[in-house]
Amino acid sequence: MLKFLSRPAVKLVDRYLPDPYIFVLLLTLIAAAAAIAVERETPLAVMRMWGDGFWNLLTFSMQMLLVLVTGFMLASSPPVKRRLQKLACLAKNAGGAVILVTLVSLAASWINWGFGLVVGALFAKELARLVRVDYRLLVASAYSGFMVWHGGLAGSIPLTIATEDHFTADQIGVIGTGSTIFAFFNLALVACLAISIPLVNRLMLPDDKESVYIDPKLLGDDTPPRVRITRPAEHLENSSTLAWLVGIPGVIFLLDYVILRGGGLNLNIVNFMFLSLAIVLHRTPRSLLTSLNEAIKGGAGIVVQFPFYAGIMAIMTQSGLAVTLSESLISFATETSLPFWSFISAGIVNLFVPSGGGQWAVQAPVMLPAAEALGVDIPRVAMAVAWGDAWTNLLQPFWALPLLGIAGLKAKDIMGFCLVQLLITGVILSVGLTWF
Repeated sequence: MLKFLSRPAVKLVDRYLPDPYIFVLLLTLIAAAAAIAVERETPLAVMRMWGDGFWNLLTFSMQMLLVLVTGFMLASSPPVKRRLQKLACLAKNAGGAVILVTLVSLAASWINWGFGLVVGALFAKELARLVRVDYRLLVASAYSGFMVWHGGLAGSIPLTIATEDHFTADQIGVIGTGSTIFAFFNLALVACLAISIPLVNRLMLPDDKESVYIDPKLLGDDTPPRVRITRPAEHLENSSTLAWLVGIPGVIFLLDYVILRGGGLNLNIVNFMFLSLAIVLHRTPRSLLTSLNEAIKGGAGIVVQFPFYAGIMAIMTQSGLAVTLSESLISFATETSLPFWSFISAGIVNLFVPSGGGQWAVQAPVMLPAAEALGVDIPRVAMAVAWGDAWTNLLQPFWALPLLGIAGLKAKDIMGFCLVQLLITGVILSVGLTWF
């Protein structure tokens, strides 16, 4: 049945889903029109919101570009590549490859979302070299594992409310991760998704005549080029000593930061870790630079599109449109249904504000008073917003850009399969948040 459902979904998305750049342009126009029509803002005011907020994500954009680049360099280093190859050998057929890449992506994304995106994409490429399997579904399976990130160790909303002096601390206090990430209902949701997502991906595997395969030669040559040193400068370019004198202190800094100082993971630390380990494992600067030249090719979408999402976020937040949308959806919620409506509203808002931390800043002032008034468990409502944010990433190509850049595909190639996952995981999360 799932194979039957995925076939029209793939065709529908392939025909009508535009390039992510066109998608973000359409979202910009929709957000602007809604701010004018619903919030009674003038076109000039909306234009100013958009323009003033256009560059608000520059730091984040650079961080995301580095997630792609440093993660690629790490995963393409000879030691990591050998281990990915050994792990890929566990897949003996197309179905096994789909299940394996999904499980690896789920585990990596639960640890850290950036790590999961990069590892999932690179592992999918490694599997495609060894197993004849529909490449679109393989990459879609890698992306579907990203679903669990906000219920994992790097979830921005549960980590925010677990931080001293967070912006809603006066209202709800500090809520530890034992009530959110490690709560029974959240772990049960993660477990259900860890079973259902790989199974659904496997059941969507197309027949041979409908599958789209990729020539392994197009995935890059794993054979390292032979180095012939003809200039004195090339001794430095191929010096493992020079690389290790910089890379090893970087690794030591990370150990000091995590073990001695008790620091947590964030984007800067993850990127620093990826880069330091890549410098060490590539052994020579020349090997690292070769990998960098390959990695940077997939970053164009991030550079161009993220500023547009910053502009959309500014329109949604400054006009009050995000608050209005959230309030309208929870206005008829009850004590039992508030987590469900919080989940749905977060999923819709995420299409326009694809940032977990930014979304919580927008929705917390709406959701928290509603939870207090109805006597609903606040950690459950917070996690409902978190899961809603993660859920519609299966439809929103914003977070898929790094993965697509590594895999060499377009959003329309994978989103048909993701649409089926969106429907099924939506049911699981809705039931779980309401009844678990």
